[in-house]
Amino acid sequence: MEALEIARWQFGITTVYHFVMVPLTIGLGLLVAVMQTMWHRTGHEQYLRMTKFWGKLFLINFIVGVATGLVQEFQFGMAWSEYSRFVGDVFGAPLAMEALLAFFVESTFLGLWIFGWGRLPKRLHLMSLWAAVLASVFSAYFILVANSWMQHPVGVEMVEGRPVMTDAWAVFTNNTALVAFPHTLFGCLAVAGAFLLGISWYHLWKRRHDGIDAVGADGRVVVGARTGSRDAVDHAVWLRSARAGAVVAMIAFAGTGITGDLQGKLMFDQQPMKMAAAEAACHDGTGFSILSVGNLGAQSCDDITAVIEVPGVLSFLANGDFTTEVKGVNTLLPEYQEKYGTNLPDDPRYGDLAGTEIDYLPVMEVTYWGFRIMIGFGAIAAAAAAAALWVLRRGTVPESRWLMRLAVFGILAPFGANIAGWVFTEMGRQPFVVAPNPDPTGVDGVFMFTAAAVSPGVSLTELVTSLVLFTAVYAVLLVVEVKLLMTYVRGGTASAMPELAHTGDDDARSGRKDDGDVLAFAY
Repeated sequence: MEALEIARWQFGITTVYHFVMVPLTIGLGLLVAVMQTMWHRTGHEQYLRMTKFWGKLFLINFIVGVATGLVQEFQFGMAWSEYSRFVGDVFGAPLAMEALLAFFVESTFLGLWIFGWGRLPKRLHLMSLWAAVLASVFSAYFILVANSWMQHPVGVEMVEGRPVMTDAWAVFTNNTALVAFPHTLFGCLAVAGAFLLGISWYHLWKRRHDGIDAVGADGRVVVGARTGSRDAVDHAVWLRSARAGAVVAMIAFAGTGITGDLQGKLMFDQQPMKMAAAEAACHDGTGFSILSVGNLGAQSCDDITAVIEVPGVLSFLANGDFTTEVKGVNTLLPEYQEKYGTNLPDDPRYGDLAGTEIDYLPVMEVTYWGFRIMIGFGAIAAAAAAAALWVLRRGTVPESRWLMRLAVFGILAPFGANIAGWVFTEMGRQPFVVAPNPDPTGVDGVFMFTAAAVSPGVSLTELVTSLVLFTAVYAVLLVVEVKLLMTYVRGGTASAMPELAHTGDDDARSGRKDDGDVLAFAY
């Protein structure tokens, strides 16, 4: 066990956990802003209830996301100080803009939105939410600018072995960032769409299960009502939310597909080994592997066999045609070795790894299956959304309990697609933490091996201890967030609007008293 391995596990666990909150925060924030806009324009109560209910879940997720995101800032100094020294002159600008501009605006205006209900003019209150939500979008862009520079360094020159920014415009308009940004936003909307659909399906099913709604002879819903929050407006809240979630999920999948294709073409130019490993393309050719078997972790991958292969698709992903041969792993390996060396430099920064052979092939099990999990989960979520939209045409959902559970668990599919995509992106860059530029749009000679990026003064014991502590704290935060979300989801709109609760409504807020609502201050 080496310090490098533990440092990578630590960063991977904390980053993936934090990223679980990010897409829901961005995607759900945008949808809540649209809901409040509709309420402002129409005055219909259903949009007010939607805004407050989904807004409460948005706030819970945002708070936990902030708490977990703070750790990321300290990772660079604790375990990756050499990396920080190398990229510091470049990362300073986008990270400063993310923290001082985007996050400052986001937190300030979100505070105004939380405490401004009934105190600020409606238009100003709505503008506060839009300012906070758009700031979170810009925050994501600045982070992606920094991450994209690691994938494709531009706008710098090497000064005494370190990259120094010479063209800020090139850094902020990096073609990798410009494609990754919409791809990430569509991924966020896919998460938010599935979130709306799954929870709304549960509440529509609950209304059927409790005998509030029924189905008439024509197969369409007969909306019922009870005292408290479970009235006809409540039905409209869940039906409209479910339909909106399904539509957003389908649009988001189409958007991720289009932008993902653009990303793939860039990767074939900028990081050919990553994409070759993702396709298990061991030899030059045009075919795309649907399923390959063999030792996906082998250095030469000679024993990998494509069981199901579609000719021409790999060429289309790389170049937009069906005939151009794409270089495979066995062709790229000697090219990488010739250009970047066969062994790590004999340098103290590499510690015990100095002089060892460099493995330019990423962990193919991760890149190959990560790429397919990303696409597969996204496609499953989109297909489920289309099926749900068809079912919802009659104004309600079936009484089937297992269908309800499937809809709720379906919320996890786009989360899985997002996580798989990020793991693929980061793991596929190895053995580089800053990838070199083989294509002419980048700055050649700017790269850093991951083995040189770890803090030299941090011991293995310190890394293991911090890894265990971070994992334990994050596990507690996960339990807290899931518990809070489940409590307020089960409570329905009354959990966000205590004034809707009624003592005779046995389902409103699950019997909780108004003064026990720790988030009631928000509204």
